[in-house]
Amino acid sequence: MKKNLMSVLILALLVVNLVLTAITMISIVPSAKKSNELITEICTALNLELASGRTANLSNVPIENLQSYTLGDTMTINLRDSEDGSSHYAVLTVVISMDKSNEDYAKLGHEGVEAGLYDSNIKSIINDVVRTYTYEEIHNQPEKAQKEILEKLQGFFDSNMIVDVGFPSITCE
Repeated sequence: MKKNLMSVLILALLVVNLVLTAITMISIVPSAKKSNELITEICTALNLELASGRTANLSNVPIENLQSYTLGDTMTINLRDSEDGSSHYAVLTVVISMDKSNEDYAKLGHEGVEAGLYDSNIKSIINDVVRTYTYEEIHNQPEKAQKEILEKLQGFFDSNMIVDVGFPSITCE
């Protein structure tokens, strides 16, 4: 008789536990969904805000019109001395993305950049820009340097044919 009474008591507690779990799920899941939606909206807004300066031109170009050009070999550039006076350098690879539908692409992009005619000029611009940054600046925010290089290259070519500059690999020491 005691075993039956214990089984009934365990079954009753199991049913109570199941009911309380259902009530908890019904009350918590909708608020959790709303919280997740809010967090997703905030993250989306932050990502757009962070990437807006760097990809503004790139986002207007369809993927089939993009032509990427990797600039020769890796570049080793001395960085501006840090606040503590120590010297650092950056080893980086640079990729330039161009808009093939741009009217300047045939002459400047295909026959110029991709043929390597402007490699020394482009490397000089990259070198001039990167050497103005400290280790901390280039390590924490390389997109600032990329944006500045993009602006200088667009000024050099007097065209917005170049839509993005990227560092696929960057090592700072």
